[in-house]
Amino acid sequence: MYSLFFNLIFRRMDPEKAHHLAFRWIRLAARIPVLRTFAAAVLAPRYKELRVEALGRRMHGPFGLAAGFDKNAVAIDGMAMLGFDHVEIGTVTAEPQPGNPKKRLFRLVPDRALINRMGFNNDGSAAVAARLAARKPVFRTTLGVNIGKTKVVPEDEAIADYVTSTQRLAGHADYLVVNVSSPNTPGLRNLQAVDHLRPLLTAVREAADRTVTGRRVPLLVKIAPDLADEDVDAVADLAVELGLDGIIATNTTIARDSLGLVSDPALVQETGGLSGAPVRERSLEVLRRLYARVGDRVTLIGVGGIATAEDAWQRILAGATLVQGYSAFIYEGPFYARAIHKGLAARLRNSPYATLADAVGAEHKKVTA
Repeated sequence: MYSLFFNLIFRRMDPEKAHHLAFRWIRLAARIPVLRTFAAAVLAPRYKELRVEALGRRMHGPFGLAAGFDKNAVAIDGMAMLGFDHVEIGTVTAEPQPGNPKKRLFRLVPDRALINRMGFNNDGSAAVAARLAARKPVFRTTLGVNIGKTKVVPEDEAIADYVTSTQRLAGHADYLVVNVSSPNTPGLRNLQAVDHLRPLLTAVREAADRTVTGRRVPLLVKIAPDLADEDVDAVADLAVELGLDGIIATNTTIARDSLGLVSDPALVQETGGLSGAPVRERSLEVLRRLYARVGDRVTLIGVGGIATAEDAWQRILAGATLVQGYSAFIYEGPFYARAIHKGLAARLRNSPYATLADAVGAEHKKVTA
């Protein structure tokens, strides 16, 4: 049904306009008590066997919404209503910014992919913090807050910019993510180099600890699939060195030629980050490399090309405690999370693992046993 609706309605619309339209519908549904209760019963059934403990939180399951969909923390309950076990908002910058000029979002339908060059369009960390402070949750969900660099801030002032957002937002976050991997903010990916990343993560950790004294806010970093293998290893080693809580692998890619894309060449060559099915293999490779390096010392979140329960299951076996989706949600529609959960529960029941935690990294443990 949704595929027919997508082809008849959304596919004919500008992708960004379609996003805002769907977003309004989700927010509206979440405001109507009877409707949201019915929607959650249908779209977010719970499976006891999928319960996980991660980042100091007990969650209904491992599957969450990646950053980028709800940039301004306006639809957290709506996304929980649709079945996402955790919701990561953002990316949020210290100052509000409009993002890059439109048109800046493109669908590659034959490839089940998106290209975006949104440019961290958001209301700014002060406005988002105020919105979170006023929020009265309807559904219990884990909230991640993803922060990035304000575009006009020079690279040598990036740490102070991230610290400002941390001070405003850490108190509202169940976990905090430092995004240094979007290709759409000039110079941002330079911060993935360990010499830049170490002082940045140290400063954000210290700021979070100063701001939130009653608990420890877990801190993660999100990396790009375009990192060379030795740089992935360096980030993994740094995470262990600093006692980082997690790594999210991966963000969008700037690669094109090696991905076998079949969409219109004019669309394929649009600048920006490519997400969706074509990123699947490289994201899985990065995840495997990270787990081989850090094992269970750092929580790994797998994202990039997760369209099916099998995709999610492969990430868990490769070492992901949690998994996230975004681009596939555009193509799969409101039953996306339900299908992931149902398929994961079936795979776990048919596996040799007693719990989902036992399955995390199992393929690596099998090789080294």
